[in-house]
Amino acid sequence: MLTFLKRVSVFGVLLICIAPITVLGNEQTHSESIAFDRASVHDPSIIKAKDGTYYVFGSHIAVAKSNDLSNWNSIVDSEYQTPENNPIYGDLSANLAESFEWAGEDDADSTGGFAVWAPDIFWNKDYVWEDGSTGAYMLYYSVSSTYIRSAIGIAVSKDIEGPYEYSDTIMYSGFTNNESYDDNSDVNKHWENTNISNLIDEGIIGDVNPDWFTEEGNFNNALYTNAIDANILYDENSDLFMTYGSWSGGTFILELDKETGTPIYPGEDGETSDGRMIDRYFGTKIAGGFGRSGEGTYAVYDEETGYYYLYITYGGLASDGGYQMRQFRSENIEGPYVDAAGNEAVFPDSFDIGVGNFPGNDDHKEIGNKMMGNFLFKRDYGEEGAGIGTGYMAPGHNSYLIDEKLGKEFIVTHTRFPQEGEMHQVRVHQMFKNSDDWPVPAPYHYAGEGIEAVAEPDVIGNYKFVNHGKEITGELTESTWVKLNDDHSISGAVSGTWELYDDYRVELTVEDKKYDGVFIRQYDPTSEKWVMTFSAMSNEGVVVWGSRTETRDDQEIVDSIKQELSESLPERAISDLDLPTLGTQGAEISWESSHPEVISPEGDVNRPPFESDDARVELTAIITLGEVTETLTLTITVPAREQGGLTAYYDFSDGFSDRSGNHEDATITGDRINNTGGEITFADGIVGQAAKFNGQSGLKLADGLIASNQYSISLWMKPEEITEFTTTFFGTRTENNWISLVPNAQNVTKVWAHNGDDWYDATSDSIIPTGEWTHFAFTVDEGKATVYINGEEKFSNDNFPNIFTTEDAQFSLGVNFWDTPFKGLMDEVRVYDGFVLAVEEVHSLYENPALEEENDTPGNEDETDDGTDGDGSKEGEKGNDVEDPKSNVDKAGDDGNVSDNEKQGGTLPETATNRYNWLLLGLVLSTIGGSVLLLKKRSNTIN
Repeated sequence: MLTFLKRVSVFGVLLICIAPITVLGNEQTHSESIAFDRASVHDPSIIKAKDGTYYVFGSHIAVAKSNDLSNWNSIVDSEYQTPENNPIYGDLSANLAESFEWAGEDDADSTGGFAVWAPDIFWNKDYVWEDGSTGAYMLYYSVSSTYIRSAIGIAVSKDIEGPYEYSDTIMYSGFTNNESYDDNSDVNKHWENTNISNLIDEGIIGDVNPDWFTEEGNFNNALYTNAIDANILYDENSDLFMTYGSWSGGTFILELDKETGTPIYPGEDGETSDGRMIDRYFGTKIAGGFGRSGEGTYAVYDEETGYYYLYITYGGLASDGGYQMRQFRSENIEGPYVDAAGNEAVFPDSFDIGVGNFPGNDDHKEIGNKMMGNFLFKRDYGEEGAGIGTGYMAPGHNSYLIDEKLGKEFIVTHTRFPQEGEMHQVRVHQMFKNSDDWPVPAPYHYAGEGIEAVAEPDVIGNYKFVNHGKEITGELTESTWVKLNDDHSISGAVSGTWELYDDYRVELTVEDKKYDGVFIRQYDPTSEKWVMTFSAMSNEGVVVWGSRTETRDDQEIVDSIKQELSESLPERAISDLDLPTLGTQGAEISWESSHPEVISPEGDVNRPPFESDDARVELTAIITLGEVTETLTLTITVPAREQGGLTAYYDFSDGFSDRSGNHEDATITGDRINNTGGEITFADGIVGQAAKFNGQSGLKLADGLIASNQYSISLWMKPEEITEFTTTFFGTRTENNWISLVPNAQNVTKVWAHNGDDWYDATSDSIIPTGEWTHFAFTVDEGKATVYINGEEKFSNDNFPNIFTTEDAQFSLGVNFWDTPFKGLMDEVRVYDGFVLAVEEVHSLYENPALEEENDTPGNEDETDDGTDGDGSKEGEKGNDVEDPKSNVDKAGDDGNVSDNEKQGGTLPETATNRYNWLLLGLVLSTIGGSVLLLKKRSNTIN
């Protein structure tokens, strides 16, 4: 589902609306809820400045700072804020011009924007300026034009907040042994256009390595890396090193000159004592290789243990990509690095199946300790708090901080969240070493907690339990229920034993596997209380977490489940219901229905046919926990199907009225669907009068225009400007469940849909023109989506998500919740519910916009009223009976939609750069301190 991440810009909206509260370790027993300031920084690199302030620098020039590692505030308005006068880089184009000669500015996959990725921020006390002064903050940034053509550059500043001045470009990748060009690029990829030619001239490197190239002269990315994701660190002797690289050929390490920060290239090829590659240019290989996933390497030296710990992220960065952090360690900075089971971080030669092959995630999933992946401490019915619980999707590309002053260690990552699409934020988790000196992450993000002695009564009780396993998968691991009993046994979803030792350490034996870690009291964002947790890791590198819940008697829990069920289930249902079968602490819920043919015990809804009475169904929940069993009966109305047809018609020849007579007039909004203050005027339309949108306003249509999985939309548009992701027609059930008719999304006109964690692209083959009238029609027939432009079918495929499952969805023209409003004209907007336009009817709407004959109006054939509107078209009534729409939500992007990143010969890996570069077109967030997720493109396209 590689097209998936092209849509992510919409969900760069941040949750930055609450005042900061500083959280101290001695507040752990307080019951007050805590509000956190959030920031969006992708690929965060952590540093503690001289004044004690923490900073994270990330992709797309995003930067945030914090005083406590819990609350973060952006110091730029948005990613790619004002490239001509950026607070970090100044004039971006001019400052990084030398790097951009190779990649990253308005080139290939970054056409129309910039691709500046994953900087590492580092204070180099030994750096020497031209005036002889020493000490500099150094940004090792990356520029990238494809999954493979990238470069690493250096920018320096005496001030942590910049501006940073360009210093040098030190590492290139993706070069060829002949003249060659990527699509949409005039950059000659021959190696002579990199710094290698200068290194040869200076005698640092004797000549090019023939192994860098395939027989055809292309870059050998099975063995050599993508020049991205730098990480700078000192070794135990205070010598300076850089790890870098992603996917394909793996991760490498180079020593640096401390006074300049530039590499000390090996100059000659070689091999380590354990058989790993040493390349004359790229350095020593320390991880990965042969096309397997792996990026965002970060190494840190721990004086306490004497180990170098190496972190690397597997999987693809999207919420469904399986992004997850892995861990290795070594006693030598150049390796070899191994995991808890002894697996080496460098992948074995048996993985080599040739250049350009990108296999799946099964063969390397056992390599590396898995710190965390997709998880959810699920909030079950009857628990405290609200929502689905606390969890992450695709946490990864971490940095690491050992804060000597605090005496604490932290892993710093960006993450997405269940049911929130691609919106991402920074999270910091405290790390604790187990008895084998492996750092393990605390389950909840840092809120000021400290480790302290605990007693057995503190830890006995019911826990939500998460086993992170070793899979590399986009699936969400939901918590189950276990109990640490006072006899030291573990019961519930798993069985085993537990032991508290050395004041706060824990050893768990679960299904004959031993896990060692710590007990730590943490703040649970769902219950908004401090709770006991545990985190432990096995000798196989598997991490398990537990989060204790409040102990209540069985009757109290059953009562709370009944109360929540009575408040959460709807009084009316037009689509399938989610009937829970599990409550808090393992309570069981079963269901009975008075009319199972209308609502089944599994929640399937079958609406009565047209002209029938609405059905009233009694649903009975039987709730059992321990010795307590109680029932709850709820009455739910299932309305009969409506007669399908034209539900709304806006022709703008009489203002903003709905000429069908079914709904109230449209109303003017500001630049978002949910605000006011705009202005819409009128101009000559395709027929009569059209609505004129000024790029700052929109129209809010009536609620509930569509309430089924069979519908059609027809409209005429004449854009004055076409800005990316701007909507024409927008329908939304929630901010994470919507459809949008978009004139330009990644250089194509399409219908774009989001349904929780699922995305769908119904694409055409081009962008509609400006200054011309274009007819656009879109139909959904129980999951089959069809797009028409000017009467011609451009797309048809199945598995379109069922968005409109309630009777109160919102609809608008020209605006959504996030993006630049539409500028231009719209006319003859028709919305049909329960009615699917046939191809002939779409063609008729295109050929005859006026529809002068009353029966020409699709969905209006049974019209008996003899009134006509101002241009001769008929006011619509609903016409055709339809079957009950059923939801068919599958993986919405895996349905045959071919991404621009897919080439013949197979599916390519879902890397950060690979997916991210589609979104590098200068998107701006709509909320404070936010940033729009622009998706990287590191490893996807094969030459």
